[in-house]
This record gives sequence, C-alpha cells and structure tokens, in this order.
Amino acid sequence: MTIAANAAGLRELAERLIGLADPELRDGYHEHLEGGINLESGSISLILERDDKV
Repeated sequence: MTIAANAAGLRELAERLIGLADPELRDGYHEHLEGGINLESGSISLILERDDKV
C-alpha cells in the first residue's frame, strides 16, 4: 500500500493516528476516510482502526 499526500495531508493523517492512540479510546475504535468527503475526490476509501490485540 502506498499513501501519497501533500504536507498538509500527511499532518492530518498523523493527527488522526495520534488520536487513535489516545488511552481513552478502546479496542475496535475506527474512522472512515472517504474520497470527496475527508479525502480529495478520486481517492480510495481508507479505514483507520485501533486494534489492541496486535
């Protein structure tokens, strides 16, 4: 998998990943990123999920 983004997009992804690491969240918490909504049009969907079993 390749994730390509400009600097602002990479910072946004990093902030979302840091949010997933928050100790207040529990296993199974996830976020959906969708093309044309959270991502630029033409992007494929992406799901970020916290899995404490990994």
